[in-house]
Amino acid sequence: MIILGIETSCDETAIGVLKAENKKFEILSNVVASQVKLHQKYGGVYPFLAKREHQKNLPVVFEKATKGIPLSKIDLIGVTIGPGLEPCLWQGINFAKNLAKKLKLPIVPVNHLEAHILVNFLDFPKNKIFPALCLVVSGGHTLLFLMEKIGKYKIIGQTRDDAAGECLDKTGRLLGLKYPAGPKIEKLAKKYFKKENSFGISLPRPMIYQKNYDFSFAGLKTAVLYEIKKQKGKIKKEYILEMAKEIQQAVIDVLIKKTLRGAREFKVKSIFLGGGVVANENLREQFKEKIKKELPFLKIFFPKKEFCQDNGIMVAVCAFFHRKKAKKKLEKIRALDNLQI
Repeated sequence: MIILGIETSCDETAIGVLKAENKKFEILSNVVASQVKLHQKYGGVYPFLAKREHQKNLPVVFEKATKGIPLSKIDLIGVTIGPGLEPCLWQGINFAKNLAKKLKLPIVPVNHLEAHILVNFLDFPKNKIFPALCLVVSGGHTLLFLMEKIGKYKIIGQTRDDAAGECLDKTGRLLGLKYPAGPKIEKLAKKYFKKENSFGISLPRPMIYQKNYDFSFAGLKTAVLYEIKKQKGKIKKEYILEMAKEIQQAVIDVLIKKTLRGAREFKVKSIFLGGGVVANENLREQFKEKIKKELPFLKIFFPKKEFCQDNGIMVAVCAFFHRKKAKKKLEKIRALDNLQI
């Protein structure tokens, strides 16, 4: 089976082609057109500008992704229907519908959040991994849910305000970093080697000790603002490095604490992570260290870094596992910007 996955939920126009055969996946292509430079001057994604770019990029990305692959060999189309920015979602959906009509193919509507987790299954599911706890961490989402099996989920926690990635971007902007600031904060934090804080920065870890599994990062953003104001406009390079380290660590501490507590309470056998923030090397290493020390019997899975950002392959993987839900009545497929898992 050859599956084409289309992703346009935010600011990446992405198409991937995946071959599934004999319980193995083979990536035939994975093309992503990023709009980061376009949105930098706005400090974030401008939805209708993103919509226009998707419209312009989709034919180009499709041509690159299917180069050398006969369209007659494609068996199935997967497309993200939500959650995401509705104007952007519709671009991918309409493109998928037109292609499906032309090639006489069914479409699998794909949940963006589920796809971020199921991309971990590129090597196909291993034995004895369920029940599992899943953490999606991105610019728009921070979500913790139980996975009894593929397709059967229960949300146990989510952000009440800013997502973790959104917090990193906004606090980075306060430090004068360009959008997206998350990767820049990671690079700056790596440069800070001092054991003790020179400036005495100590940021809160919001909701870290509350008994629920929800997240809140708006307060962290406010705390950073007040800390920066104390400098009265005289921000030194060393201060930025120390602040970047403390911001990153505050986010990581909360994510790890809540996830591991959930793993204990619900007696899961594995943890799956997904989303753009999961590309952060420090987050990965600290998760591994904590699990090895506190819950050594647990398995933990991360996607390869190129599959943490929005991409078409994750959509294709998700479409494969839900291929029985493929729809031939294309008019029923619509954008669901607030779709839950």
